Amino acid sequence: MNSRCFTVVLPLRAQSGLPVAVDARGLPTLAPMLEKVTPAVVNIAVLVKQPEENPMMRDPFFRRFFELPDRPSRPQVSAGSGVIVDATKGLVVTNHHVVKDAQEVLVTLKDRRQLPAQLVGSDPGTDVALLRIKPDGLTAMKLGDSDSLLVGDFVVAIGNPFGLGQTVTSGIVSALGRSGLSMDGYEDFIQTDASINPGNSGGALVNLRGELVGINTAIIGPSGGNVGIGFAVPVNLARGVLDQLARFGEVRRGRVGVGTQDLTPELARSLGVNVPEGAVVGSIEKGSPAEKAGLRPRDLIVALDGRRVRGSADLRNRVGLIPIGEEIELRLFRDGKPQTVRTRVGAPYSVSTTAAGEAVPQLDGARVANIEPGMPMHGEIDGVIIIGVEAGTPAFRNGLRAGDIVVGVNRRRVRTVPEFMAALRGAEVPYRITLLRGDTQLTLTLR
Repeated sequence: MNSRCFTVVLPLRAQSGLPVAVDARGLPTLAPMLEKVTPAVVNIAVLVKQPEENPMMRDPFFRRFFELPDRPSRPQVSAGSGVIVDATKGLVVTNHHVVKDAQEVLVTLKDRRQLPAQLVGSDPGTDVALLRIKPDGLTAMKLGDSDSLLVGDFVVAIGNPFGLGQTVTSGIVSALGRSGLSMDGYEDFIQTDASINPGNSGGALVNLRGELVGINTAIIGPSGGNVGIGFAVPVNLARGVLDQLARFGEVRRGRVGVGTQDLTPELARSLGVNVPEGAVVGSIEKGSPAEKAGLRPRDLIVALDGRRVRGSADLRNRVGLIPIGEEIELRLFRDGKPQTVRTRVGAPYSVSTTAAGEAVPQLDGARVANIEPGMPMHGEIDGVIIIGVEAGTPAFRNGLRAGDIVVGVNRRRVRTVPEFMAALRGAEVPYRITLLRGDTQLTLTLR
């Protein structure tokens, strides 16, 4: 750690009461803060059964003929990290991709105790999962406010890189609101140069107050190694996910029924407003909560429930994490004048069809159909609707839900069931399924 940098910052930060201490030698140190927070960061070992990609490998006759072992696949162990967020209930947050397809999950605390964990729920869209362990002598980490982060703020990443055990690295916030990383679902990442390596996934990004501000989730580098570009899910985004996972075991995303785009300087001039950011309404779904509330095309939404809206993705992310039926307040500009509109988050598209649907061999547990007359999106979008997903199946565990509208497979556009089936047959594993859910487009990676 560069002590020269901290000797410059210390006098400025002292007024904020940050616990950057000075040791017996008069040198700055983060050790006292880390001593308090590191017991809340855990190592996670996951037992995963790896499926055979070739369906012939599942044929007992084929395996006997070629003298292959009777067991077509064997469990493998992978490692990750997690953060205790509720000591009294034993709740641990981690990444969806860490515990995806897990048969068993074992949590190791800093004091080396090992506890079996139960998966409470998981959300592929935000890459957040919630585990429960026995609440016996646990230490939880305080949740901070990721909206208050500024580029240049110091942060610390704590996790289990390469399965080595608990490791601490430091850096700064390099950027905020990062998106377009070709990852799954909701993209609103904190970018940091604190070293994040494989195994850090699910670990903590902490500010100098010892508060959790992000869940480490991704790295960009050759062969997955750190090159000073890492990403974390903001804790304010994760809060809404964790609340729903604790209540329902999944995130039940609703919709308002608007299509939006980011505000640009050109759009701001045409709308007669002098604001730097927001989401411009481009379309409104018929019969939606947005239409009933009186929203119109060219309305500029600048705040949701008192918090500023940075752009279209920010609006979608936050609406998608508000419980269905809850009332929200939108502050907007219409014809250059400020207004306030209240509406309720509506339920996702209901699937009312007599069609039995068609089973999908590659997506075990899901049934699909073409969008028929009478369905909410008929005539508005071309795609394939998922009319049923059996609970507990691979399709369900991978995050597919009834009402999802599939529009692409591995970047190939699909409009009908035959196109969807053909795209899956010609695609390589893992499948990247692009779909619409409520107001939001998601991409789920299925293996």
